[in-house]
Amino acid sequence: MKSTQEIFHDLASLSRAASGWCVHNPNVAAAIYDANGEFAAMGVHKKKLSNDHAEVVALKAAGAKAHGGTMYVSLEPCSHTGATPPCTEAIKSSGIKRVIYGVTDPNPVASGGAKTLTAAGIDVIYERSEVLEFEQRAWLHRIAYGRPLITAKVATTLDGYIAARDGSSKWITSENSREDVQNLRAQVGAVITSTQTFIADQPSLLPRVPDAPTPHRIVMGEREVRATGFTHVQSRELDELIDLLNEEGINHALVEAGGTFLSSLMQRDLIDELIIYQAPKLLGDGKKWVADLGISTLADAIHWESLGMYQIGSDVKMHYRRVRD
Repeated sequence: MKSTQEIFHDLASLSRAASGWCVHNPNVAAAIYDANGEFAAMGVHKKKLSNDHAEVVALKAAGAKAHGGTMYVSLEPCSHTGATPPCTEAIKSSGIKRVIYGVTDPNPVASGGAKTLTAAGIDVIYERSEVLEFEQRAWLHRIAYGRPLITAKVATTLDGYIAARDGSSKWITSENSREDVQNLRAQVGAVITSTQTFIADQPSLLPRVPDAPTPHRIVMGEREVRATGFTHVQSRELDELIDLLNEEGINHALVEAGGTFLSSLMQRDLIDELIIYQAPKLLGDGKKWVADLGISTLADAIHWESLGMYQIGSDVKMHYRRVRD
């Protein structure tokens, strides 16, 4: 039988693949092993398709095999009634003997599931999983900051340009990188661009991934645009953008825009992650991916933590997280 951490890695892969279907709730996955330690079923929460949480999906799939078995779940099971009854009730009635989870739920409304299950005589184990914390980072960010996790995607040359002097930008990065961006779009609840970028590039911002859900597409700026299928936030007030994302219950948003818009978000400390695709090309001049941030001294530099660096085709993909005190 696999170790707990190996099973948690399986859950992380499952929840990542389904994250675009669960943009309003935590993207939880669960697995059930029967009383003999044999795999019985897995489940994932796909809010856009069903209200059933991952635990319930897995229990339904496992059926009688769940009795006396162990449930592995990425997030502490909920213990409150929302769109569905508490997952703790489904677990108690299933005959599950042990629950092992990798992330404690910080949501004061839904937390407490571990205590509820323990009180019912179920063996509950918390085994922290950093890989599951990473997959739950958008949900954890929302609870901590009261707004979505916002990731900026940038495609740039070695010297930091996203377009040549004449405005040409197709294509700076390789086809492999552009395919990877499609996966990013499929995993978020919203994709945001500026009116300037929309007018210049006419991007669809749709994920070209089979059976992928359609994210909420947003264009922001005061200029008039014909953007069918987009929500136009016709303003420069970033609070209006955040209000819209919160109203829609978006946990993770992706920004694909130029330096002016990205810099305005950075000046408000609204960019939480950076994903930079760097192509092995030099331009020497052109449009930079970041504009003036109003920083005049090194002591005020914006700091980032590296989450990984990967070779994608001829490009390098770099993933960073904003470092906050």
